[in-house]
Amino acid sequence: MATVKERMRKFFESLSEDIVEERVLEYVVREVHNGRRLMEVIDDPYVKNRLNPEKVDHMLQNPAVVEALEQEIAESFKMPDAEVAE
Repeated sequence: MATVKERMRKFFESLSEDIVEERVLEYVVREVHNGRRLMEVIDDPYVKNRLNPEKVDHMLQNPAVVEALEQEIAESFKMPDAEVAE
């Protein structure tokens, strides 16, 4: 049976992980809204050093990230082609 001290430790570890995930999520959304590509942001050391691949996968399903990605796609359609073949 886990002691109260062990339970408290696990609780606070879980809480700190949630805070880290939330801050990384905010960072990713902010960077995408600032014009960076989502996959470029995901490759940042800031993200890689704080989330394991499973947590990154989970974060990518967050509605805020999906919305930011949709905005990135919409912006790419608004850009004129560099050269149009005639």
